[in-house]
Parts: sequence; C-alpha cells; structure tokens
Amino acid sequence: MIPAGSVAAVDLGATSGRVIVGRVGPDTLETTTVARFANDPIRLGDDLHWNVLGLYSAALAGLREAFRAEPAIASIGIDSWAVDYGLLRAGRLLGTPFHYRDERTARGVAAVHAHLPHAELFARNGLQFLPFNTLYQFAAEDPFLVNAGDTALMIPDLLGFWLTGSARAELTNASTTGLLRWLDHAWDDSLIERLGVPRDILPPLIAPGEVLGALRPEVAASLGGQAPVVAVGSHDTASAVVAIPMQADAAAYISCGTWGLVGVEVERPVLTPDALAANFTNEGGVDGRVRLLHNVMGLWVLSETVRGWERQEGHAIDLPTLLDSAAEVPASAVPVFDINDARFLPPGDMPARIDAWCSEHGVRAPQSRAEYTRSIVESLAQAFAEATATAGRLGGIDVRTIHIVGGGALNALLCQRTADRAGVPVLAGPVEATALGNVLVQARAAGFLSGSLESLRDLAARTHAPRRFDPQA
Repeated sequence: MIPAGSVAAVDLGATSGRVIVGRVGPDTLETTTVARFANDPIRLGDDLHWNVLGLYSAALAGLREAFRAEPAIASIGIDSWAVDYGLLRAGRLLGTPFHYRDERTARGVAAVHAHLPHAELFARNGLQFLPFNTLYQFAAEDPFLVNAGDTALMIPDLLGFWLTGSARAELTNASTTGLLRWLDHAWDDSLIERLGVPRDILPPLIAPGEVLGALRPEVAASLGGQAPVVAVGSHDTASAVVAIPMQADAAAYISCGTWGLVGVEVERPVLTPDALAANFTNEGGVDGRVRLLHNVMGLWVLSETVRGWERQEGHAIDLPTLLDSAAEVPASAVPVFDINDARFLPPGDMPARIDAWCSEHGVRAPQSRAEYTRSIVESLAQAFAEATATAGRLGGIDVRTIHIVGGGALNALLCQRTADRAGVPVLAGPVEATALGNVLVQARAAGFLSGSLESLRDLAARTHAPRRFDPQA
C-alpha cells in the first residue's frame, strides 16, 4: 500500500497567488490553502512591470506557513503564467520583469517579422501569434540589459532559482517562448542566432517531475524546513490540464481565468496550414503531451470592467449579484462582440471600448451594467464555442464534452451559455485545477502516486466531481 504524503504548491496567477499544501495518496487528493496574496502590477513611468520581489516574499511567507502546518512536506513545486522572464547577471536580477500587457511588445513584433514572418516561426515553434510571446519581448528589450545578462529565467524558474540556486528552464513554460524546437524539444539554436538573442542566457531544460534542487541552506533556515524543489508543469495551464478529469478522448478543455485557454490534448504538434490560419498554438504538456489550444481573452474583460466600476463607486462590487442581474437580461438584447479584439488587451475603460466596437459595427451598445456584463459573458461563451469546435477539427477530435476549470468554473452563467452555444455538455471544475495538477505531478515524483497521466486524472475525477451543464434551447 502506497502511503499518502504532503507537498507544497506555489501557484501564481496573473492577479493573485497562493501557497497550497496537498495531501495525496492512491485514494486521497486534499488541498489546504495556507496563504493567499495579491499580484498587483506596478507602473514605473510608462512601463508596466511585475512586482516579482513582492511575489517571492509572499511565497516565502506562505511556505513558512506550509512547513508550520505540515513539517513533513516532501517537495515544493512552482507554477505561474507564461512568456515573461527576468534577466540575471551573476545571480542578481537586472531590472524588474516586464508585464506581458506592457505596450513595448509592438516594436518587438515589428523587429522580428522584418526578418522572420509568422508562418516561418510557426513551422519551427508551433505557436500562435501573440504580440507578447517571449521572442518578441526579447526583440523589444533594452540591448544593454540583454547583453549584460548571463541568464534569462521564466517567472517560476526565477523563483525556483532563488529557492535553490539552480537555474533551469522547465519545458512546458519554455515551449511558450517561441525559441524551442518542436522536433526534439531543444532550444532552436539557429533561430536564436537569427533573432540575435545571446544563446548563453538560455539555461538547460528540465522536465516536469525532475528535481530542480534542494533549498539553499539560508532559505531552509528561514522556512523552518527542508524539501527539494521539483519541476512541475510550470506553465499554469500545463498544470491545470493535468487535473482536468477528462475520461474520454472526445473532450475539449477551457482553463478559464484571466485568460481562457481553449483546446484539446494531442500526441503530436499540429503544424498544418489550417492550424496556422486559425492562429492555434502547440504548447508542451506533462508527460510529453501537446496542448493544441487558442488563447481567448478570458475573464480579463469582465474583471477589468468591474474594477473600473469599483473605482467609480469607491467600493467593491459583488460579482455574484452582478451576474444574477445579467442572467435576467435576454441574450438577444445585447451585442456579441469580438472579445479577442486587440483593443481589449491593455488595462483601461472596457465599457468605452465595447461602445467603440459596437459603433464601428453598427450595433446597439449595452445600456446598463447588467447589459454590459451579459454582453461580455455572451461574447466570451461564443468565442469559447468557436474555439472548441476549431480545436476539435484541427486535432481530429469529435468534441462531445467541454471541461471548464479555474475561476470560470464558478461562473454558472458563463458555463451554461458556453454549453448552449457549443451544443455539448459542459463539466465545470475543479476550480483549483492548476494547484491540483502541480500537487499531482509532485506526488507522483515523490512516490505517493504511480501511473500515467490518465491515472492522475482518474484520481482528480474521483475526488473532485465536476458540475454538469447541459445545453438548453
């Protein structure tokens, strides 16, 4: 009988972070959140940055609580969003990492595409065009900093380095940089040279389940415990997909938070002209799987809209009450706009941008907060329905079920309208799929579990039953 054991997961989202202790065994998958903290970007002049030192400090405080609650923690795993990085020299951070929503990326796109069109890049790295992909950020970077640095680390790799002193690039996050060669999952040296990126700044690769290293002695002393840091699917979507309780091949997934990552899991990258035209991406998954997916704007538009109203009102707005009022608005009474329009990417006045889109397209704009909310939900559900259908077609999968995990699984109106517009059932949950996937990969590496990715998902399905939404007329 394999005994249950405990691991700690540091899960960093685009707006918040948490530290979770997971207790895992063959029939056990339990999590306890020991710390939650905000992830608020910082504007320095005209530039938007991550407060990565604040995040590291909050993660350390959370890990202290984890060791206090469970001294026998077997390992630590870290996941976060993708594409952003920190530059180091001799182990010291050179500047504050940029936020992917910073507008500098436009000049990076122009610089890269002047030499390499997207179609050629897609054939090599399999990624959809997103203006903030890491290779564009490198092209927009201050050349002095790039040339001064000796190491570039993605955000979870950066925190892992501070914890252990070991600099590695975890594969699932490295696959989002645009600099990884799909043929053999290695850095694409010839592409890196053509882009003018110093090859030496890219560290050796590490796969999920491999040990990054032990905690530095001073870190262990500060935390009150010692445990190795284990690489997980450090791109948060890669971890989330591990815990999606997919029981059949005929399923699509939506990891819905600030972004909506919509796709299917396949064995090999899909690099067809149709996939290029549909702007789909092939990203690395745990156990060598491929996540064929499309980035949809996600709940960002709704959350930024609500934040704007809260600033106007000077107090918090209750989101469930707002969604209840939106559910009373007929779907036919609000516009369905293109939620992936680039105007919705930066922070700002979302209702004004929706009004502008409606004016340009000759449709009636929403007239109340309930209508704006319903319009955003309908537009997001339509984008989800279209993306799942395209993912199935490109991946050769007859999609009969859609799994929604992450914060979007709590939005019953969104789940129901996605089922209605897609015409297939939606299974919502688990909400904490990213943290669960992080925990599951660590638990298998520690010997608390064994078996394939499917066996990990079976445990998630047995312990975290999803809520079902059937399509309605």
